[in-house]
Amino acid sequence: MESSMPRTLLFIALLSIVVTAAHARGGHRGKHGRHLDPQNVTYDGKSLFINGRREMLFSGSIHYPRSTPDMWPIILDNARRGGLNVIQTYVFWNAHEPQPGQFNFEGNYDLVKFIKLVQASGMFVTLRVGPFIQAEWNHGGLPYWLREVPGIIFRSDNEPYKQHMQAFVTKIVQMMKDEKLFAPQGGPIILAQIENEYNHIQLAYEEKGDSYVQWAANLAVAFDVGVPWVMCKQRDAPDPVINACNGRHCGDTFSGPNKPYKPAIWTENWTAQYRVNGDPPSQRSAEDIAFSVARFFSKSGNLVNYYMYHGGTNFGRTSSAFTTTRYYDEAPLDEFGLRREPKWSHLRDVHKALLFCRRAIHGGVPTVEKLNEFHEIRIFERPGSNICAAFITNNHTTLDATVNFRGINYFLPAHSISVLPDCKTVVYNTRSIVSQHNARNYERSAIANNFQWEMFNEAIPTIKKMDLYQRLPAELYSLLKDTTDYAWYTTSFELTQEDLPIKPGVLPVLRIMSLGHSMVAFVNGDLIGTAHGTHEEKSFEFERPVQFRVGTNYISILASTVGLPDSGAYMEHRYAGPKSITILALNTGTLDITDNTWGHRVGLKGEGLKVFDAEGSLRAKWKPLGPIPRPLTWYRTRFATPEGTGPVAIRMTGMGKGLIWVNGKSIGRHWMSFLSPLGTPTQSEYHIPRSFLNPQDNLLVIFEEDITAPGQVEILNVNRDTICSFIAENDPANVESWASRGGNFSPIVAVVGPEASLVCTPGKRIVAVEFASFGNPSGYCGGFVLGTCNSAATKQIVEQACLGKETCTVAVNRAVFNQNGVDPCPEILVKNLAIQVKCS
Repeated sequence: MESSMPRTLLFIALLSIVVTAAHARGGHRGKHGRHLDPQNVTYDGKSLFINGRREMLFSGSIHYPRSTPDMWPIILDNARRGGLNVIQTYVFWNAHEPQPGQFNFEGNYDLVKFIKLVQASGMFVTLRVGPFIQAEWNHGGLPYWLREVPGIIFRSDNEPYKQHMQAFVTKIVQMMKDEKLFAPQGGPIILAQIENEYNHIQLAYEEKGDSYVQWAANLAVAFDVGVPWVMCKQRDAPDPVINACNGRHCGDTFSGPNKPYKPAIWTENWTAQYRVNGDPPSQRSAEDIAFSVARFFSKSGNLVNYYMYHGGTNFGRTSSAFTTTRYYDEAPLDEFGLRREPKWSHLRDVHKALLFCRRAIHGGVPTVEKLNEFHEIRIFERPGSNICAAFITNNHTTLDATVNFRGINYFLPAHSISVLPDCKTVVYNTRSIVSQHNARNYERSAIANNFQWEMFNEAIPTIKKMDLYQRLPAELYSLLKDTTDYAWYTTSFELTQEDLPIKPGVLPVLRIMSLGHSMVAFVNGDLIGTAHGTHEEKSFEFERPVQFRVGTNYISILASTVGLPDSGAYMEHRYAGPKSITILALNTGTLDITDNTWGHRVGLKGEGLKVFDAEGSLRAKWKPLGPIPRPLTWYRTRFATPEGTGPVAIRMTGMGKGLIWVNGKSIGRHWMSFLSPLGTPTQSEYHIPRSFLNPQDNLLVIFEEDITAPGQVEILNVNRDTICSFIAENDPANVESWASRGGNFSPIVAVVGPEASLVCTPGKRIVAVEFASFGNPSGYCGGFVLGTCNSAATKQIVEQACLGKETCTVAVNRAVFNQNGVDPCPEILVKNLAIQVKCS
């Protein structure tokens, strides 16, 4: 097995040299290292112009804080190879200004470095300044300290909010100007966004919402950055700001630009759905996304952005309320930055097919032939020339169709669009995936799982020696100030024998009404139970029977948040934590202890000691793992750095809810005990970036709320070395079979037809053919099964073509697979070729 380490390191080093050199000269580099001169960015009702040239723009959202700087070059290179020419990112206010006037642009918050890497990769940038971003990010990107500004109302025509918003936006814009990152300065930023999906909440603020939109637009335009500003999901975007669409099918749902001289821009084409704890897997097919993109451009769309193209990881406590640590894993590049096939390559191919149509879309006259309710043909043609492109649409969700266009019959699968760059040749069909598939593998590391666990228990406090006392339980957000997830609430009360039930089996009940998000309850130091809300309903009710005692009883509640809210009106008025506490079924009636005086303590003892890093770990009194787990326990061990150079994950089987640190860096919250309707955790594996690891030895620390121990936890290597192809005889050839030169469109291969194409990642070769069948196989990559028809020679043919190679192709040719010219199942009119191989 050839290691990919040298190639990867060389690529990162070369990009770093380009960025450093450009920074030192004050210049900027474009694709292939050429200098980029200042570029004017303008628009009309058809498209954006960059230096007077109409552009067709394919964009992807990649958020710099959700990966690490060592990952950025490889992620961006995969985006470029996927056919993107624009990268979109938010700016994360609370990450950059965690305290007023204290700024952080280091590490994976190095916005300037990220943008320069995008430019070094030959792509443009859309900068979504916000500064409210939602993004399933903690507090929607707004710093917690904004909540404590007197008189503030978020995202409204409110002077305190506008003052702080303007100050931050001004800082970001000036930083971009100072670094010469806007296109007119020779930089990659061609679009900027102010605010985010404000139409959702505008009505809640009435006239203050209307005037805020005008103010925000005027603020943005006044910066005079030389590139257009956009507002997504903002029907009334004030001129010259462009209103843009978010959704899954903006080709049909977008009412269009609010002025005829603005282009159609799609800022968020959702590649799946972000997941919250308790969700089943999120799905959106590559076919449906490709359909939506072809549809949008066939209706004169100009820019589509995939949200997300790479979701990444919500490290630490950065996810919003109940959102998982893993973000948009179903994107074309998965959480680890690996290509998710066929989504990555099927979209790459639609980009190329659409680029073949660019001259016609930009220079032709659009017409529509509406054949019936489900079938239509959209044509872009310049009279008197050979410039012509057509999009034939079958919008029926279940029935295939044959459509006649200019004397030729074209077969269209259900819910598909065929792209004809010359109005004759089908180079791409959105439903026919002729590109590669793959499957993700989690392989237990051979060297990293020799754990020697130790434990350290959190003490359960009573009301004595707490940090803050007040009559009522404190509101949780304002108590924590977003410095930790956890706070203790404690109180005590007296019971006499007369208070307690006399009948056997009858117990008083502790009832706690909470505004959210989660809690662990103790009475007299004993665990009574846990409870939590959900993403949809943060508040919850906790009721448990309790064996109280005569005399003094202590109640201790560990309340916790699971991220701050990220959306909606009046976010500054959201609350969490215990609201009322009562004891039911006492002989003397219900005892309300809500105003009984409560002691409070922010954070855990282990957090205060920083037991999760090397130095702090020495401050705790660790002991060997006990036979009976206890709640609120810290676990630590050391592990060897996994072999290889690929992504690493930790599988948290058997654990409940808590936090994970590796070498002092938090990789996020785990919540294995919150099951989806399928009866499984929403997320089981958690990303450990390679840059978090030491060369050999690593410290792993887990805080666990539940009564469980880490006996089944394991360190995994992650790869997508299982690659596949599934091709039908009537599929079109791959779009790479054609080229357009000087306006002439023609094939560049000897035989144009369907073929299976398999490509390992650089440095790896095909070492095994795990499945091969020509006939009627079924299933999916990693799970193919033979059908009733199979050509016996298929596996041998594939092995001969592919074994030992980095890449191979196998033509779908019935004559080749039928031994001695005999078709084993002639009754099957359209046969399929399914191949699964292993790279290493």
